[in-house]
Amino acid sequence: MALQQQALIAGGGIGGLAAALACAQAGWLVRIYERATALAEVGAGIQLGPNAVRVLRGFGLDAALAAVAARPERLCVRDATHGALLGQLRLGRRALDRYGAPYLTLLRSDLHAALLDAAHRHDGVHFNLNSRVEAVSQNELAVQLMTSDGLTVEGDALIGADGLWSAVREHLLADGLPHETGHLAYRALLRQADLPQAQRCQDSVIAWLGPHMHAVQYPVRGGEWLNLVIVVQGSSAGLAADWDQAGPAEDLRAAMGAVCAPLRELVDQIELWRMWVLHERAPMSGPQQQAQGRVALLGDAAHPMRPYLAQGAGMAIEDAEELGRALALGELDVPLRLRRYALNRWRRNARVQRRSQRNGQIFHATGPLRWGRDLAMKLLGERLLDLPWLYGKNWP
Repeated sequence: MALQQQALIAGGGIGGLAAALACAQAGWLVRIYERATALAEVGAGIQLGPNAVRVLRGFGLDAALAAVAARPERLCVRDATHGALLGQLRLGRRALDRYGAPYLTLLRSDLHAALLDAAHRHDGVHFNLNSRVEAVSQNELAVQLMTSDGLTVEGDALIGADGLWSAVREHLLADGLPHETGHLAYRALLRQADLPQAQRCQDSVIAWLGPHMHAVQYPVRGGEWLNLVIVVQGSSAGLAADWDQAGPAEDLRAAMGAVCAPLRELVDQIELWRMWVLHERAPMSGPQQQAQGRVALLGDAAHPMRPYLAQGAGMAIEDAEELGRALALGELDVPLRLRRYALNRWRRNARVQRRSQRNGQIFHATGPLRWGRDLAMKLLGERLLDLPWLYGKNWP
């Protein structure tokens, strides 16, 4: 009887846990190495398009997601300066009928908890906490990693799901650190019951587009809470890798500039903001950036992107599904399986990276570009906002 093949996964976040589930479903033994002392996610909100939700349903998470997510009925795009409605996209039942899965909004921590619970229910998934990857080596027969707690571990494949500041990526590509985008993201959570009725948002995603800024608000926890994220241009003296810095309210208000009363009144409800500095890498240029030999990258470790398409987690989840599909190809050797994974993923990831960059320019536009954006949205409406190439089942 052949020995069960073993996947080593660096990182226990959303991407790492999704990869663990996919590998376990493919019949692999999984060992996760996470630098933190406890598995948890920062409590920011997250949007999941139908493309990601379909994968999570395949992992058996339908009921878990239904218990914690909201299902917005529409996306509303508004001008942040004067509040006018620029365009709408129906979600709700239309997304379900058109793409086979709903559009969901929820807390990252709730999604992480659902993935973690599913991973714990797999006998073949094992966790190693407070265990940071320090070094990696590979040969034709195996891959080996050394960890901060003194372990030397050998496996058949190593998956770098260790995020934006990936140690596995540095081993594989040695291409330096991600770079700042010049944008800061502020976030806050508000209990809907504490807000005036006019400021509550229980059935919509609302995107506010303004000069050099934009804001997005949507319900989480089944509509009980409101998640608000505002992206402005600027820099911070804080740690680049800190996703949970304190964000002074007065700095945010100054960076936002003049905005309409509904948005300003919502922002004025909040004194305690969390902030992080947005970083990115250039869009992927080939499969070698996602896998080499017995080592592969997944999610932000492979293709960090600006959050202007709400697909960072979605692409990591899609990566995980494709990884599991490739690792199940038992007739191929492991390096060839991982190359197949990379070949099937890198172009789509690069396209989403490029579109996210472009959206950032459009969202924050001024002058003629802003005028053209608003006119196009008025004339085309849903045809402009809907993204069949992204949400559909048959992406290339």
